[in-house]
Amino acid sequence: MIEVIPNMPDNIVGFVATGEVSAQDYETVFIPAIESTLKENEKVRILYHIAPEFTGFTAGALWDDVKIGVAHLRAWEKIAVVTDSDWIRRTGGFLNFVLPCPVKVFPNAELDEATQWIAD
Repeated sequence: MIEVIPNMPDNIVGFVATGEVSAQDYETVFIPAIESTLKENEKVRILYHIAPEFTGFTAGALWDDVKIGVAHLRAWEKIAVVTDSDWIRRTGGFLNFVLPCPVKVFPNAELDEATQWIAD
């Protein structure tokens, strides 16, 4: 499940993922939130918190993540990923080479630091 983190600045979209994240989560929550933000802002910053209760992504969710990433490649200004998942941490590091924006990965214990970094 993905939920939008409320009360973020206009150009920042925050998400928290818990349990299993599905394509439906991307199609009903993640993608609409990004699209809405991009209607009002040329660039968007993302705070993506993969909470300790997260159990995984479905194949459809991973595909939707790739599609939205590529569709708006030049719109990403900064991405903070907060997780204790080793494979997501490694993927986040790889994204620095693929995306034209800074990507920083934080452990769950540093959610406040990630929130500050994405806002600066």
